[in-house]
Amino acid sequence: MKFFEANFDGLVGPTHNYAGLSFGNVASFSNANAVSNPKQAAKQGLAKAKALHDMGFVQGMLAPQERPDIACLRQLGFSGSDANVLQQAAAQAPQILRAVSSASSMWTANAATVSPSADTQDGRVHFTPANLIDKLHRSIEAPVTGRILKATFKNEQYFSHHDALPHHPLLGDEGAANHTRLCHEYGHAGVELFTYGQSSNAQAPRPLKYPARQTLEASQAVARLHGLDEDGVVFIQQNPDVIDQGVFHNDVISVGNRNVLFYHEQAFIDTQAKFAEIQSKFGEQPLHFVKVPSAEVSIDDAVQSYLFNTQLLSIDATSMALIAPTNCQENKAVNAYLEALVEMDNPINKVHFFDVKQSMQNGGGPACLRLRVALTQAELNAVNPHTIMNDALFEKLNAWVDKRYRDRLSDNDLADPQLLIESRTALDELTQIMQLGSVYPFQR
Repeated sequence: MKFFEANFDGLVGPTHNYAGLSFGNVASFSNANAVSNPKQAAKQGLAKAKALHDMGFVQGMLAPQERPDIACLRQLGFSGSDANVLQQAAAQAPQILRAVSSASSMWTANAATVSPSADTQDGRVHFTPANLIDKLHRSIEAPVTGRILKATFKNEQYFSHHDALPHHPLLGDEGAANHTRLCHEYGHAGVELFTYGQSSNAQAPRPLKYPARQTLEASQAVARLHGLDEDGVVFIQQNPDVIDQGVFHNDVISVGNRNVLFYHEQAFIDTQAKFAEIQSKFGEQPLHFVKVPSAEVSIDDAVQSYLFNTQLLSIDATSMALIAPTNCQENKAVNAYLEALVEMDNPINKVHFFDVKQSMQNGGGPACLRLRVALTQAELNAVNPHTIMNDALFEKLNAWVDKRYRDRLSDNDLADPQLLIESRTALDELTQIMQLGSVYPFQR
């Protein structure tokens, strides 16, 4: 039986903008109120996805959210026509208007946690949308995210979909950005690593400056929902000191694939003991812990370049490639480290750089843009085929972006009723291109 790791990238939405909504995300905050280019952002993401397809990887696409979210604004007391709702929100609650206009669903590493069928009790692939309760602009995503996932992975014989966890501070869940899976082969049972920032234990360490978005209790709940065996799960705490330096998710400080965990030496708490647990549960086959020393790459350089927000992909049975943003190439210390890395005795022997600066300026790199889904051939065959990248879909989506996206968007544009019309028209066309059905509130 053949096995694959598919990467499903999030399409950048028509309202891609820099509102600086994400406290704790250095890039998001530092670029607040800059003018964005939604068309360029979408095309940069598509170019990366198509390039991975051309390299032979299974590549899918996930649709964005409807934005601005008029239904949310109505829940908050704004009324009248859609244009009136926007006008009122802009005048009375501009920060809320920015939140409901965010295109942050493009970072599908936050969309959900996924466990492959090899790990689950019922032998199906399990999906749990993240509740993302730490940020208003993301906390409203889960219902539509769930519908998009069900429209993409809709065969119940192979796929199991759960609701997002309840909205409670004890259950903050940020999806796959804090989840890594190690395995011998994608189709074999693996070890799922759930990284959390804090727990209900008041004595446990936690960050002092920035919020710890993922909780231990949320990670444990997702593991239970997915029917994971405790022998195949490790819960590991992120170092609160690095959270306070801008490492808001684990995928900003480590990335794993198959038998490799690529990480910064300051990434975790109780590293040695947890790595021993991982090795014990992984088994006797080789497992590579590739440590990046602080002396060679500082936390600041790691955050600025997004060295660890890279995709680590298997080229063949023994070698892997990092898919990195060009920011890594432009950072002297990081580029020097990567040049040395590919000569070291580990499976990572290639680095490919991609320009995703529109995403990077808002705080998300190549790894943020994708949701990893390990699939058997039968499961891949059951995926909505209109979401799988190929030459025809790439051409359709590029033409759609050229036709429907603006090439300039400022904060003042978010209150423009025409932007709402343009966005809904674009998304209605997209659901037809990708044959998703009626996943958006305006279609219902």
